[in-house]
Amino acid sequence: MPVHPQNTICWFEIPVSDLDRSVAFYNAVLDTSLKIDTNGPNPMAVFPCEDPATGISGHLYPGTPSETGSTVHLVASDSLDATRKRVEAAGGKAESPDIEIPAGTFFYARDPDGNSIGFFQFAG
Repeated sequence: MPVHPQNTICWFEIPVSDLDRSVAFYNAVLDTSLKIDTNGPNPMAVFPCEDPATGISGHLYPGTPSETGSTVHLVASDSLDATRKRVEAAGGKAESPDIEIPAGTFFYARDPDGNSIGFFQFAG
């Protein structure tokens, strides 16, 4: 039976070469105030949203910008192991082990065109 989550996209991330410069850029362009968060494996600057429990947001992180653009994280329809197997069977490539953060667990993958995507499973 197909799974239909409330939101297909749950997170996005934008790799940046200079976190402070990029925070200043996005704060100015969006007239907002990104929050620095050091709870995960890397420091990140989180885009605010009205209700973090139901809103979709993302972050900037220090990293090498992808040749194919930013990474969009999609809600896994079931276990990450099953999702990883489907990624490989459908012609994509899983590129990381599971990565645990306070909100849940995810892994990075590439689709058949080389786009960077993450598959996320919420904690709890």
